[in-house]
Amino acid sequence: MLLWIDADSCPRAARDLVCKTGKRLGLPVRFVANHPIPGTDGLPFEMVLTEASADAADNYIVENSEPGDLVVTRDIPLAKRLVDRSIPVINDRGVVYTERNINERLSMRNLMLDLYKNGIAPDRTGTYGKKELNEFANALDREVQRLAREARAAARSATHEAARDSTGGGTYIPPGP
Repeated sequence: MLLWIDADSCPRAARDLVCKTGKRLGLPVRFVANHPIPGTDGLPFEMVLTEASADAADNYIVENSEPGDLVVTRDIPLAKRLVDRSIPVINDRGVVYTERNINERLSMRNLMLDLYKNGIAPDRTGTYGKKELNEFANALDREVQRLAREARAAARSATHEAARDSTGGGTYIPPGP
């Protein structure tokens, strides 16, 4: 499991929390952005700097992340691309994006963007404080634990399958009449 951060807009407190979680659990953390991220001195992570074009960091994450990894992003179109590839995604406020909710979230985002472009300023997202960080911490912990359980179950299943195959323990089909 790899913890990915779409680092362009991720709050520092959330980045710090992901790095601490990765360090505590021995999980690699990878920041991806198209510019250096300030305030990251001393944090245990790998930084991937992409070209400075639009969506370069998003494209890198989509092309290099895998099911079983976890991605942190505020970018709903990026989250949609990842969910479509069965890659778990949470935002920095603790929202877990799933197949059930991503299309609604994307539609709402697109509506708000259209309103903004037409001069109707919708309400802005509030500040990022202790409540939001706590909700993110809870969601991060739940998702990391869920992915760890799934990885252990898959490893056990593969081990049992390999043991059965090596002993010839396949399905018995009796000879015909």
